[in-house]
Amino acid sequence: MRNKIFLKKILLTVLLINCFSIAAQNKNLYAGIEVGSKGVKMTVLDVDNIKRGKYEIKDFWTENIGISKGISVDGKLAKNDITAAVNSVKANYLKIKNEYGVLDENIFLVGSSGVAMASNTDELVTEIKLKINKTLNFIDANQEAKMLLKGSIPPVDYRESMVLDIGGGNTKGGFVEFVDSEDGKLVFFPVNFNYGTVTLTEEILEYQKSSLTTLDYHELQFSYLPKLRKQVKEMYNSEPRALTKENIYMSGGAVWAFYTLYMDSNPKKNFNSFSIKDVLMYDALIKNNFDRFEALAKKDKKVATVLKVYSQEYLISASNLFLVCLEDIPNIKDKNLYFSKQGQIAWLVSYVVEKSNRIKDKWKF
Repeated sequence: MRNKIFLKKILLTVLLINCFSIAAQNKNLYAGIEVGSKGVKMTVLDVDNIKRGKYEIKDFWTENIGISKGISVDGKLAKNDITAAVNSVKANYLKIKNEYGVLDENIFLVGSSGVAMASNTDELVTEIKLKINKTLNFIDANQEAKMLLKGSIPPVDYRESMVLDIGGGNTKGGFVEFVDSEDGKLVFFPVNFNYGTVTLTEEILEYQKSSLTTLDYHELQFSYLPKLRKQVKEMYNSEPRALTKENIYMSGGAVWAFYTLYMDSNPKKNFNSFSIKDVLMYDALIKNNFDRFEALAKKDKKVATVLKVYSQEYLISASNLFLVCLEDIPNIKDKNLYFSKQGQIAWLVSYVVEKSNRIKDKWKF
């Protein structure tokens, strides 16, 4: 009898230890669901040391739902696109909780600044709240850029760097500097303009009702370049100090497509260098030798994924935005240019940074 009681106590102790161990592991798991212009993105992170950027991406996946297509038409999200996005958010929220064991309080939902441009985002927020009882928080371009910097660059490199993200709905970025105060805290200075890969492409296609050849579309894009250059110049003029930064970390679909198609379809590093010459060569191929990428897609699944997400028309828009953003930076050949591989999860890393007690206050902004 005593042996049975003793064995039960041992089993109970082991069970409790396992439960505490699992709970401790789950506290290090974070997940994010982002409703973006080109689709719904899911990320699960296992965080070790956020200060030094030590975290493991347990999983990342996306569902291609072009929720912002209607914005360029009437300024609203289409009803069927809202329904598709809500269903995707619900299914993936349950997957994250049940399959990965992420605690509910460690699951964050955001809507991108590109989607936030719609006039009826309240419908999307309400539907998601009804389905999973969580609130979708929209972030504006300045907030999104701030999160990109926090999540894309190790804190020790903040002061010498600028981030720039060419998204589907807009282009945003910024930099930080210490202010002259006793606590010497960092202050974020945003830069942005209201064109992204999707909004630029949809605007051109909307005003041209007849079918277009690739050459016609290329010519229309060329006619837009002065307008884009004007907006980019105004963006940099709003914060000229951005142009003095030695390191430029870039992210977004436009940069992801460039790096995957032209540089390396499977980069191992989080930060991958490239040059303005690389971007110019890629731009020429996208516009004049697209068959090369279609042939490559038959052999490389990563390349095939890019072409599934973006048609040639969208890639031409993306490349034009990419070049215009770089060509206005003085001494661009001497700058350190990086593709931030994990740019798509930067906002989630930023949320974890804010919750972390391991980051000194002076590195928070």
